[in-house]
Amino acid sequence: MSTHPFWLAGTAATGDSEITVVNPYTGGVAGRVSVPTADQVEQAVAAARSAAAGSAALPAHARAAALDHISRRIGERAEEIALTITAESGKPVKWSRVEAARAVSVFRWAAEEARRDSGELQRLDTDPGGTGRMALVRRVPRGPVLGISPFNFPLNLVAHKIAPAIAVGAPIILKPAPATPMTALLLGEIIAETDLPAGAVSVLPMPDDLAGRLIEDDRLPVVSFTGGAFGWEIQKRAPHKHVTLELGGNAAAVVLDDADLEWAAERVALFGNNQAGQVCIGVQRVVVTDAVYDAFVSRLVERVEALGTGDPADEKTDVGPLVNEAAAVRVQEWVREAAAGGAELLTGGVRDGVTMAPTVVAGAPADSRLMREEVFGPVLVLQRVADTDAAFAAVNDSDFGLQAGVFTRDLPTAFRAHRELEVGGVIIGDVPTFRADQMPYGGVKGSGVGREGVRAAMTDLTCERVLVLTGISL
Repeated sequence: MSTHPFWLAGTAATGDSEITVVNPYTGGVAGRVSVPTADQVEQAVAAARSAAAGSAALPAHARAAALDHISRRIGERAEEIALTITAESGKPVKWSRVEAARAVSVFRWAAEEARRDSGELQRLDTDPGGTGRMALVRRVPRGPVLGISPFNFPLNLVAHKIAPAIAVGAPIILKPAPATPMTALLLGEIIAETDLPAGAVSVLPMPDDLAGRLIEDDRLPVVSFTGGAFGWEIQKRAPHKHVTLELGGNAAAVVLDDADLEWAAERVALFGNNQAGQVCIGVQRVVVTDAVYDAFVSRLVERVEALGTGDPADEKTDVGPLVNEAAAVRVQEWVREAAAGGAELLTGGVRDGVTMAPTVVAGAPADSRLMREEVFGPVLVLQRVADTDAAFAAVNDSDFGLQAGVFTRDLPTAFRAHRELEVGGVIIGDVPTFRADQMPYGGVKGSGVGREGVRAAMTDLTCERVLVLTGISL
């Protein structure tokens, strides 16, 4: 088995050590990845800094052409990419194919945004002192970016770091998750086919100590991080930098009196479990009003028990393994802890090595970890509430606030949810797991700061620069 090179300033390179990537389901070796030395990481940073001016000055058509090429090549290699995602992450192959298709769209949207990123004209003669003046407001890159991505979406969350950076002309050094670096390196291979300047993109599966140095390196003034609570440590260590943090949550799906119960049960069952629950906006808490609780729960348990589990390489598998056995053990411990506190186990709760059976728990204690923290596993926690007021209060009774789903067919209630729920996004008529990659995406409270989504991320990676023209007759 050959060792995958990393991508240093657009060129394939190898270091003097490597990571062995393990298939979570089989326990076998999925691949080997070369790791850069400290000197090679320094070369990547220096190259990014050197490329900053040229990348920012790159014509829009050149940036868009590179993004179009990447989008097209991901599509051409989609099956290879999907199989790589499944091999290194344990994600069921049906969902890996969805992820590859989403990345095709992310780079295509970035190309479109690069072409229309024209700035804004403002006439200044609205006050007497501005007579004969006009302003052009454009956005310019803040500088080279350090992107840090998690294991659960080894292509699409990497795409959400790299595509907006290319679109605005900001060099980026991407550190993929150590458990799932191969997909990012495959993307690096595709990016190397473009005519982007040397130093525009590096993909480095580096150790945490080297990444830690880059967090504090002033030559990388922007840090874009998706992952866990370590993000707050980044903000503390680099308070002078522009830091974007997407830190997950314990997303709630609300089922109200007027909900379509069949649809709600189907969607909650699937999107609380589809990638072994390892989705930051996967359903965790299920808040159901008293009037429909019993009817909904029976439907939900039936659909959860019908989900296909097992080998992620099997086309029929909906729920595969967790990323490693330690994660599966932790999830099972949280379920047992809740049960010891009085929760009722309606289905699941059984672990087989790295795989956890889809689980439904009712009545978990309010202070249990299943209620308060992000389980990141295939567990649904039911909460019975009196009415809409109590349901919305339950959603907000959380340290997190990424997205929420509300199953209702009442338009005033939909707008009320949008107004009152303390989250970054409210999905009406569906689960909080819905995400369109072009829309702004991010959370409040413990779920982070800043927004992803192609256009939103382009804004986050740039700042306004004003040009005032004088002596103009309007």
